[in-house]
Amino acid sequence: MNRLHAIIAFVGLSMSVCAQERRVQNKPYIDLRPLHFGISVGFNMQDIEFENTGPQTITLEDGTQQVRTIACDADKWNPGFSVGVVADARLNDYLSLRFSPTMHFGAKHLTFRDYDRQSESGNVLETTQDLKNTYISFPLDLKFSAPRFNNHRPYIMAGVNPMINLTGKDQDYVRLKRWDTMIEVGLGCDLYLPFFKIIPELKFCYSLSDCLDKKHADELRDENMRAYTNSVKRGQNKMIVLTFYFE
Repeated sequence: MNRLHAIIAFVGLSMSVCAQERRVQNKPYIDLRPLHFGISVGFNMQDIEFENTGPQTITLEDGTQQVRTIACDADKWNPGFSVGVVADARLNDYLSLRFSPTMHFGAKHLTFRDYDRQSESGNVLETTQDLKNTYISFPLDLKFSAPRFNNHRPYIMAGVNPMINLTGKDQDYVRLKRWDTMIEVGLGCDLYLPFFKIIPELKFCYSLSDCLDKKHADELRDENMRAYTNSVKRGQNKMIVLTFYFE
């Protein structure tokens, strides 16, 4: 009797799955267009990976030299906002080329720890900086999609993302270069609604080069800040972006 119940349950489940496969497809021809456009909104989390200089010798105002050890770290994830447009060109049934200029508004929280100085409480002296960034990005991605099933179609993507940094104060401890280039990989799913298509996507971006402005220390008016600026010798941007495309 238990086996009979199991068989009946399996048949019922199979019938339920089959019934789910027969659904009316929304926007059945939308992916056949050679070119289509849309808009995007989303959220980003910006981060930066530093390579610290370690002990450095600085010259004081009286001409004497001193060894200082200062370490810098981006110790917080700050959420930001992203908005853009998208153009998608169909290459074949499974592959498309996507261009999506986007503006990313966000910030990075930096903490400098001076191991040669102590605060009033006896701990390592810490100095912070909110490194605000507004990027205009021009990602060019290849999108590889699985066959459509009912009203959803998962995909993976990868591409290259040149970016322009529009912000950066002249007298901050750390300043980033104006230009940067990232590689990005991600995954998402096309969701077909009755009147349009919405596409949630999660992607990871990583800088290909050193994004640190090495000339910034020479431009500082306060010489005491230069020890903090020179405490890092290399930086690479990282970013996680959750985007919702509307096509």
